[in-house]
Amino acid sequence: FAMTEKGLKGVSNPSAIFLSQHSEPVPGSVVMVTLEGTRPMLVEIQALVDSGGPSPRRLSVGLDKDRLAMLLAVLHRHAGIACMDQDVFVNAVGGVRISEPAADLAVMLAISSSLRGKPLPKGFIAFGEVGLAGEVRPAPRGQERLKEAAKLGFSVAVVPKANAPKKPIEGLTIHAVERVEEAMNAVRSL
Repeated sequence: FAMTEKGLKGVSNPSAIFLSQHSEPVPGSVVMVTLEGTRPMLVEIQALVDSGGPSPRRLSVGLDKDRLAMLLAVLHRHAGIACMDQDVFVNAVGGVRISEPAADLAVMLAISSSLRGKPLPKGFIAFGEVGLAGEVRPAPRGQERLKEAAKLGFSVAVVPKANAPKKPIEGLTIHAVERVEEAMNAVRSL
């Protein structure tokens, strides 16, 4: 709901609040589909990797801090992407709190995008849980998440293999991955 002069009014697309207003894609930004109760909602995850000092900082707003440290270790070990001497800041746009592990893949892709200084293509989304062995695990209600993204005009998705739809979703190119390194390779070719 949003407050207007005429009182509370239903918001037809609540996701719009949590997506940034960039006209062109920027490095370190990845949109994920999270679940708000039962409803799929798109949220932008932003990462900024910057040269740190002797004790680099890890700061996460709206996402679990311990999980960020774990994801950085997995990124290093399984995708060869090192941020040991870098400050890493991660933020969920719009003050939203994301507690589900389905944000893992989006966070990792945002970090690697910031580190490389290369944006992901326009219309890109990602979701999926990442395990310590570098495996990408399915998120609950994956089909609904993908349909919501397609409905809002997103066109490219990197998702867990187990969430890949049986039949194509119109307008959406899906890269289904089982491992973190596959996800990284998929985005490099976009």
